[in-house]
Amino acid sequence: MIKHSDHFHGSDLETIEKIYKIKKEDIISFSANVNPLGISPKLRLTLSERIDAIMSYPDRDYTSLRKCIAEYVHTDVDSVLVGNGSTELISLFIQIKNPKKALIIGPTYSEYEREVSLGRGSTLYYRLEEENDFALNITSLEKELTQDVDLLVICNPNNPTSTAIARNDMRKILDICKQKGIFVMVDETYVEFTEDVQKITSAPLTSYYNNIIILRGISKFFAAPGLRLGYAICGNADLLKEMNQRKNPWTINSLAAIAGEIMFKDEDYIKETRSLIAKERDRVCERLSASHNLRYYTPTANFILIKILKDEVTSMDIFEAAIRKGYMIRDCSTFPFLNNKFIRFCFMTPERNDALLEVILEELK
Repeated sequence: MIKHSDHFHGSDLETIEKIYKIKKEDIISFSANVNPLGISPKLRLTLSERIDAIMSYPDRDYTSLRKCIAEYVHTDVDSVLVGNGSTELISLFIQIKNPKKALIIGPTYSEYEREVSLGRGSTLYYRLEEENDFALNITSLEKELTQDVDLLVICNPNNPTSTAIARNDMRKILDICKQKGIFVMVDETYVEFTEDVQKITSAPLTSYYNNIIILRGISKFFAAPGLRLGYAICGNADLLKEMNQRKNPWTINSLAAIAGEIMFKDEDYIKETRSLIAKERDRVCERLSASHNLRYYTPTANFILIKILKDEVTSMDIFEAAIRKGYMIRDCSTFPFLNNKFIRFCFMTPERNDALLEVILEELK
């Protein structure tokens, strides 16, 4: 048994290898939330043919890549900014806005709080309530959006709850924030996995609101975290200009820029991914419904949050049972407002999902 204070991110395979004596190559990570299909087949076939691109500097404005992204998300090219992963853009945006007090909807990803604190700002959390299935209550949220809050941070769909805010509700939130002088940062890392992307994404709202910025990347949906390519969608020209001026030039290498264009145009891969996740999301939920010793919260993304109802079993018990079979899940006890009764795992291929479910359901008999 490892120390209870030790918890693992989806990329911590070296640590897992050391503690459990399992080769990292043999670990199937249900914790990383990455597309189980792997990288785009078109990218695999064609990127090597463009290797000579590294002999030249990339276009400083990444014009071709930005046009491709604009077509992919159905927005104007001037509203797109690219960076070295969404993490760089989140950091850059928060440095520029330098919020004194940020309200973060949680439980959620810890990096938001870290970035705000680096700028010496303070953070508060708006708590998504378990009894409300972790769905957002806008009336309750509005009460927390006081005049001293200058930034609202939303992950949509949210990690780890896999809940999502529909675009019509996001418009209401933006109206409230606009009246109070609050900027809204929306992380849409997982939006492409949802059944109806256009119902969830806030991208169209950037044409009407100047107090929103949307961040996305290719790490999860396109299974390419190593390429470090992210992008922002924003209709606030002044903000984008300042971000461009402060951003280091050529933060995206030539091959990553080319890879982005290939991936965003691989419609067969995009369609196949969404189909697989939708089918497995429904099928896994159906299997979990048969157990009386757990509760799952209806997922909208490519992962699911589960609460363990069996008294003597903890999230670490499930984690250890799974990892000893070579399956890595997420013990959610370190997320704000969650405890050692919550786990999260992503949807993979049917065979792998079934193998993991056998382990979990056996522990919860």
